[in-house]
Amino acid sequence: MKNKISILFFFVGILFLQAQEIKPISKAEILTKVAGSNSAIKISQEEFNASKADYRQTNAVFLPNIAVSYTGISTTNPLMSFGSKLNQEILTQNDFNPALLNDPTKTQNFATKIEIQQPLINLDGFYQRKAAKSKTEAMSLKTERTQDYLVFEVGKAYMQLQLAYKAVFVLEKALEAANSNNKMATNSFKQGILQRADVLNVEIRVIEVKNQLQTAKSNVKNSSNYLSFLMNDESDVVYQPTESLTVSNFNVINKTISENRADIKAMQLASKGYEAMNKAARMAFLPRLNAFGSYEIYDNKIFKGSATGYLIGAQLSWDLFQGSKRFGKAQKSKAEFEKSKLEYNQYVSKSNLELNKVKRQLVAAKNSLELTDLAVQQSEESLRIRKNRFKEGLEKTSDLLMAETQFAQKQLEYYQTIYQYNYTQTYLEFLTKE
Repeated sequence: MKNKISILFFFVGILFLQAQEIKPISKAEILTKVAGSNSAIKISQEEFNASKADYRQTNAVFLPNIAVSYTGISTTNPLMSFGSKLNQEILTQNDFNPALLNDPTKTQNFATKIEIQQPLINLDGFYQRKAAKSKTEAMSLKTERTQDYLVFEVGKAYMQLQLAYKAVFVLEKALEAANSNNKMATNSFKQGILQRADVLNVEIRVIEVKNQLQTAKSNVKNSSNYLSFLMNDESDVVYQPTESLTVSNFNVINKTISENRADIKAMQLASKGYEAMNKAARMAFLPRLNAFGSYEIYDNKIFKGSATGYLIGAQLSWDLFQGSKRFGKAQKSKAEFEKSKLEYNQYVSKSNLELNKVKRQLVAAKNSLELTDLAVQQSEESLRIRKNRFKEGLEKTSDLLMAETQFAQKQLEYYQTIYQYNYTQTYLEFLTKE
């Protein structure tokens, strides 16, 4: 019953895959689509745009603040009434009558005011601007590193798709051999050469290979879905690589971690940003010098302007004490700066640790590649010999099945080792990219 259920699921899976579109695709095509559509790149670009907008806000350190207002009032307040008439330049001798000064009639005033504030010396603002610039440059490098990572991730995902197809290829050949052995075993059983138990072992082997093949085809679908995700493509297709999985050789010998790598450079800039913020916190203890001016138009009728005046001046301000708030801010910014330096050193150290680990993995993968290639040749020869002896009735069924299983396993191990060797080289190239 279990065997029948397994076979049923196998054929359902095949029909499901056949119902889907199979689309050949190259690695270059995927990279092009990822560069234009990947969500992670777009998110990183928007983060850069946000930091660039923050930097633009610091232009206020140099550029003036200009405000325009139009105000209309109606008052019997003695002070406001007298001041409004004075601004309108309509005071007469009679307005100095104490009775009118103390109890004025209703006075209307409409004022247009243009105010300008121009920063002259704002040292903490200068360093805040410098910090914002460092952040913007760091975000630009983060976007660049995100693109580098996605190139690496596409290479990894494409190799996984190639490996999945290799597994399908090996298991399809194994299934052909298993079916052939099953047919041969059935004929031998009819001739009385084999027992029923031997035939059942062969049939079990057929079912096992079918299950493995179904898993391999499912891996093809999984790899295709991940590539669709990277390309931000919602169409449900099964991709077929136009390039087969073969041993690749990259120029990764004697490469080291570079301080010019985008993410490491970004951390350097982030640390400089914290340093600038620390200086800005210290500069906040110094006075600020700002110029200001205004131009005013007054009238007792709306949208009129019979009297004008202006005001210009400069202000030197110095906040001497803000309840120790400024001291605490300076201490915090210093701690953040020191923390950023430690994080940078830790990140570089960890990157070098990872590099050394990957270099050892590459040596191990290269040695494994040679050994698994030899193992495939030996297991293939062993299977050939046992198959010939089985045809002559000189080999047990279990030994033939074991040799057949071993040959398929060694083939799968060989392609897995190719994948691991190529992946390790790709990862090493990613780690050492400038």
